[in-house]
Amino acid sequence: MVRTTNLLTACFATLCLSLTGQAQPPTSSPKEVAPPDLAQRKFGEDWPAFLGPRGDSKSNESGILTDWSQPPRIFWHAQLGTSYGNCSISRGRCFVFDRVGGTSRLRCLHSETGEPLWRYRYATDYEDMYGYNNGPRCSPIVDNDRVYIFGAEGRLVCLNAASGELVWDVDTAHEFGVVQNFFGVGSAPVVFEDLLLVVIGGSPIESQDVAPGRLEQVAGNGSGVVAFDKFTGEVRYKLSDELASYATISVTRDNQQSKAFAFLRGGIVAFDPATGREDAFFRWRATNPESVNASTPVIVNNEVFISETYGPGSCLLALTTDALKVVWQDDVRKRTKAMQTHWNTAIHHKGFLYGCSGRHTQNAELRCIEWKTGKVRWSQPGLTRTSLLFVDGHFVCLGEDGVLRLVVATPDGYDPVGETRLVPAGESEPLLAYPAWSSPVLARGLMYVRGKDQLVCVELIHGP
Repeated sequence: MVRTTNLLTACFATLCLSLTGQAQPPTSSPKEVAPPDLAQRKFGEDWPAFLGPRGDSKSNESGILTDWSQPPRIFWHAQLGTSYGNCSISRGRCFVFDRVGGTSRLRCLHSETGEPLWRYRYATDYEDMYGYNNGPRCSPIVDNDRVYIFGAEGRLVCLNAASGELVWDVDTAHEFGVVQNFFGVGSAPVVFEDLLLVVIGGSPIESQDVAPGRLEQVAGNGSGVVAFDKFTGEVRYKLSDELASYATISVTRDNQQSKAFAFLRGGIVAFDPATGREDAFFRWRATNPESVNASTPVIVNNEVFISETYGPGSCLLALTTDALKVVWQDDVRKRTKAMQTHWNTAIHHKGFLYGCSGRHTQNAELRCIEWKTGKVRWSQPGLTRTSLLFVDGHFVCLGEDGVLRLVVATPDGYDPVGETRLVPAGESEPLLAYPAWSSPVLARGLMYVRGKDQLVCVELIHGP
């Protein structure tokens, strides 16, 4: 069900979609108004969405504390309900999406103190078929005065970022006939201009009675990606018969011609994010029916890197006018691969790619490879499965066991600077417990990291 405050716009968009197959843009968009900035720290930048302001897990901030003989100072920490995603930070507000019992909730906290500002809740009955936790997987997405959440059961909600008031919501599982994926919904939406791009992956009615987990028998219905009007929740276009994955859409933002890449269940789709025109498709997935594509594509100029950990490994592609051409790819017949990212996303820096390669805790390695060739420059085992944040020439590396490491970003070898566990003063138990699977967040010098049931805010850059 869609709730919207603009009935005429909704009817017009629906009519255009039914007549042309693609919705037309509304004649005008509401004026964008940012809410008041509550932050006292006026330097740096916000982190309003998954993987940061540019979608690459890289921060432009500088002056980080590199002496970790004393751990970074803990500003505040908060108890988390059941969930996997990290917070998002915008204008002094920290948005945290989790679940308590049969209720999913979005909390808005002051980003510098953890003080509660407001909360929004809705009922959910999602149950993970593989026994993982039943909370949301996606981080919130903040865009000016709106914040979006996408629950594990498929509820897409838009709220006022300052007050928590409901703007619109869509039950995407019902609207598009989504057959439950292995681990529910796990691909965070992306804002592009006046659109919200969302991986949906719905199916026709004849696929609704397929046995749970048998996704190889499930067909698509053209809703692999759906673009919603970010102001009203109305569908503006949809594309691809591919089912959903857990990888977030990557977008190049160019004044002349932007491109989007959606790494879906069966492979990667290149499309025009403004119109929904599909430009190219390249199949890339393991033969195991229970495998998933979960690592967000990495884009450099006209090239895109994709990786998974269940079989084929990695591939670098170049986008031409109407095709995705292979620059290099792992040999599917060989066990050794250049990179096999699981849920984490690799980071490109100065012609090299850094990321965690390996499906399981015991075989995971932090690795550096050459972007143009896939040649492995170095690998560091024994860190567990890790997630990265790049800042000021370094990587903050968070292990799934809760250990934080600071590593110099160099292709010459693994160069650690510091290592710590976050333990409050006067206590003995660290705050970050397994599974610490979410990548770190940095906004205005404060870093936000999470483990199983705690969100911790620490100072990585001294404030004025």
